[in-house]
Amino acid sequence: MLRIITLNLNGIRSAARKGFFDWLMRQEADIVCLQELKAQAGDLPREFLNPEGLFGYFHYAEKKGYSGVGLYSRRPPEQVIEGFGIPEFDAEGRYLEAVFGKLSVVSVYLPSGSSSPERQAAKFRFLDRFRPHLDQLRRSGREVLLCGDWNIAHREIDLKNWKGNLKNSGFLPEERAWMSEVFGPAGFVDVYRRLHPEAEGEAYTWWSNRGQARAKNVGWRIDYQIATPVLAATARRAEVYKGSWLSDHAPLIIDYDYAAS
Repeated sequence: MLRIITLNLNGIRSAARKGFFDWLMRQEADIVCLQELKAQAGDLPREFLNPEGLFGYFHYAEKKGYSGVGLYSRRPPEQVIEGFGIPEFDAEGRYLEAVFGKLSVVSVYLPSGSSSPERQAAKFRFLDRFRPHLDQLRRSGREVLLCGDWNIAHREIDLKNWKGNLKNSGFLPEERAWMSEVFGPAGFVDVYRRLHPEAEGEAYTWWSNRGQARAKNVGWRIDYQIATPVLAATARRAEVYKGSWLSDHAPLIIDYDYAAS
């Protein structure tokens, strides 16, 4: 079995204060993908960089206190790739790929466009440049798993207030169509949806800090594990963990009957 977790931390130091590392030690995960570190290497103590029993790898944003992705693994990968070759976004620390034999696991953090029209334009540029990279990954001959915060709810079932968000970043028609391409022509599989095709409220992974959204479960499903078909078919169990609040996102935990070689 291969247990993989993905979580947007909304700041690794903040998550640590909320018990993230104690929680992580109990999960027996093989690979953990992290997004939104909001830190640089010099900010992190040794126990953050290499928690007990795990090897840590990170792609930091150049801007302090912003973005950044990471990955912990129980065994070291043969190769670690920081960035996907687009300077604008590699500077923001949004892509980290670890290669384990015939398996590539990617921690990815797509931009949010909600703060301004300029950031939405940047998000569309990311989607345009990331799509060919997805095709390249599919042609690599390896099994691929992309874990992270995609900042897009794909379908109406993926957020509580879909009618009120039709013109908002994260649920725009262009963004949703792009996700449909990922799950269509690009040939990737939404692993959680494969196991839970009709799940609604229990599938949400993010809640606004406003208006008691979490208490009322007015959420969005924007955190995914997206896999090549052979790997996706080995998924046996998927859970959005809500036992404790480590971030404004919830961890997505999926167990695969797959042996990385």
